[in-house]
Amino acid sequence: MVKALWNGRVIAESGRTEVVEGNHYFPIDDVHQEFLTPSSHQSTCPWKGVARYYNVVVDGDQNRDAAWYYPDPKPAAKNITGRVAFWKGVKVEA
Repeated sequence: MVKALWNGRVIAESGRTEVVEGNHYFPIDDVHQEFLTPSSHQSTCPWKGVARYYNVVVDGDQNRDAAWYYPDPKPAAKNITGRVAFWKGVKVEA
């Protein structure tokens, strides 16, 4: 079971992550979405496409743009459709 933790809380937990470039992508159904708020930030990966971000919010503390996902990934990255990854201090334990 892989877990994503921040500020002492489990943000996501899954036995079905996809690992891409060293990042665990959690199925959205295995993410505690009450800890996510939309962000306006986005970035582009040449082979995955446009990434959008979430802020992670726990007990009033906000970690801006600490989660990302690809709403419409390019064909080479279709395996991460509907999945979320974390960074910026979110600890992922495999």
